[in-house]
Amino acid sequence: MGKPRRMRERRGWGFLLAVAIVKPTLLLLTRHRWTGGEKIPAEGGAVLAANHVSHVDPLTFAHIVYDHGRLPRYLAKAGLFDVFFVGAVLRNTGQIPVYRQSTDAAKAFSAAVDAVQRGRLVVVYPEGTLTRQPDLWPMAGKTGAARIALTAGVPVIPVAQWGAHEILYPYAKRPRLFPRHTVHANVGDPVDLDDLRGQPITPENLRIATDRIMDAITALLAEIREEEPPAERFDMRRAGVRLTGNPHARAEAERKRRRALSRRRTR
Repeated sequence: MGKPRRMRERRGWGFLLAVAIVKPTLLLLTRHRWTGGEKIPAEGGAVLAANHVSHVDPLTFAHIVYDHGRLPRYLAKAGLFDVFFVGAVLRNTGQIPVYRQSTDAAKAFSAAVDAVQRGRLVVVYPEGTLTRQPDLWPMAGKTGAARIALTAGVPVIPVAQWGAHEILYPYAKRPRLFPRHTVHANVGDPVDLDDLRGQPITPENLRIATDRIMDAITALLAEIREEEPPAERFDMRRAGVRLTGNPHARAEAERKRRRALSRRRTR
């Protein structure tokens, strides 16, 4: 476990408030085992690319980043910026709105490139959503993390995280806060993209870079889990899984409908 570093970045009221609330809560409800935290750059812009296993893992992941002296910036759903007070905190802390499936989708990319070029750390989940892989291994990645890094000329630091799903399983409605769960993070060396830098940013080169990023994250997660990952990475499109929202929503709605019909028949 790397030694925590002093925070040297300037924090606004949003970060100070979030840390005052979130960090004591995490220390109360979780234990952490962090490996390679010293590989998080102490300064300068970079992309932190991580797997995504729970709606709470942005908080548990922010913990390791903050304790190693850096402020994380996330790509967050644009709708959250319209929520009372939450939006004010997100804007004050420099989070980046993502406009999914709209004409404004490119704005997130431009904002992320600008952020890393100004020396900030941007956290990207290359999968684009919570993993749908049945055993929660990383899925096929989207090319956003690679595109940001190659455009801005910054490193990609792969990180595997594990354990937050024990607190809140993907798309579960109720958290399991006790007993305390251990949250793991394994930070790797920068992904080798040197041969792609200075080359045209083509779909082929982006796919090569993205595959390297996902390979690195998967290998780091395999170290945590002490298991062999699947030989083939899960692809939502090939599997016919919905790309956004709860993939089990239709099945859950159908189960509710059948239960309601059953209750009516027994009356």
